[in-house]
Amino acid sequence: MKRSQAARTSRRVTLDPVTRFLCMTPSPGPPYSDQGRSHSSCSRMFQDVSVQPKGHAGSKSRLVTKDGRCNIEFGNVESGNHLAYLVDVWTTFVEIRWRFVLLLFVVSFTGSWFIFSLLWYWIARSNGDMSARNRTEAHVMCIANVNSLTTAFLYSLETQTTIGYGGRAPTGQCGGTVAILILQSMAGVFINSFMCGVILAKISLPKRRAKTVSFSDTAVICLQNSKLCLLIRVANLRKTLLIGSQIYGKLMKTTTTPDGETLILDQLDIHFTVDSGKDNLFFVCPLTLYHVINRASPFYEISADTLPQQDFELVVFLDGTAESTSSSCQVRTSYIPQEIQWGRSFLPIISRTKTGKYSVDFSNFSKSVRVATPHCARCFEGTVDPGHQNRHEKKDNQKNQKKMGIRNLAFQVTDIHDIMDVTKM
Repeated sequence: MKRSQAARTSRRVTLDPVTRFLCMTPSPGPPYSDQGRSHSSCSRMFQDVSVQPKGHAGSKSRLVTKDGRCNIEFGNVESGNHLAYLVDVWTTFVEIRWRFVLLLFVVSFTGSWFIFSLLWYWIARSNGDMSARNRTEAHVMCIANVNSLTTAFLYSLETQTTIGYGGRAPTGQCGGTVAILILQSMAGVFINSFMCGVILAKISLPKRRAKTVSFSDTAVICLQNSKLCLLIRVANLRKTLLIGSQIYGKLMKTTTTPDGETLILDQLDIHFTVDSGKDNLFFVCPLTLYHVINRASPFYEISADTLPQQDFELVVFLDGTAESTSSSCQVRTSYIPQEIQWGRSFLPIISRTKTGKYSVDFSNFSKSVRVATPHCARCFEGTVDPGHQNRHEKKDNQKNQKKMGIRNLAFQVTDIHDIMDVTKM
């Protein structure tokens, strides 16, 4: 009981800026290991406030689900506005679900066959082709071997699908049969073209390409290039590239204006970048994107203690053009406060084999480890001398670049013995 009370008290301890800065610097040790950190009371208090609990990700309603679907519905729509869906009939048919497309496929063909079978039956009946008793030797039939509704339906199916078994055929002695034959042939071509177009358009929708782009399950907040940053990870599961890829974010939250007006789902811009630049990402391997938490960032006033109590949703967008189909696509996901981990960093997933190939280990794609991180952005700016730390950081980066032989520090280059399958997740 005393130990639990002491632990609670340690979490409520407020560190002065100097002590917090000292706690932020881990002692030397092997990377990604807790054994290399100092076991002093200062580091223990720092670890308590830096680790973000997982919480219940599904307890809060989302505007955008993890797979990119928008959780919104429209109510009290005027009846006249529903006609807009019929005016834009092509988009309506392309966007409806597959079950309705298959139902439309079956109904359109069978319905057209049955409707024209009624016309063929009416022509044969009005011409007296149904009953053989009332026929005379001079009787001329309009359609051969059509003497019931069933045979009329079979003749309609054979005509529209151009099967042509040869048992039933128009005699050419009635002008109405020629007109209906032309009309049904044109209707069959129109239905075939329309349904093939709808099915092909649904199969080739750009959002299908977006299924092979994956975001990390959680976001992390840690130091990146001597700056406090929010990091997310994104990967392209196909070997074909997304050309002109751009990534950006929107912070959705409820705000109150100075006039007292409450804005629900107010949108704030969140800018993401990588070491290689903000625009035109080279999306050949998984990328770690980061948002710098500075005075212009909406996360500037948030600390490790207040993050779980926040009420916002971070929506991340990735736009690009598929290299194989030249179609534009957009990938979306969202993160709520319970899915943002303070004081953690992603594990490296890119390595190099002895054969010279680069290998991606997707088992560590969303995994993170505990790292030393400031308690908040405000206290970090007040305790760190940017010029002094940047000079030391620049020297360390130059040494690491010379040692690893690379310029992009997003790659963790190591030698492994086994060749891994880079396409399996």
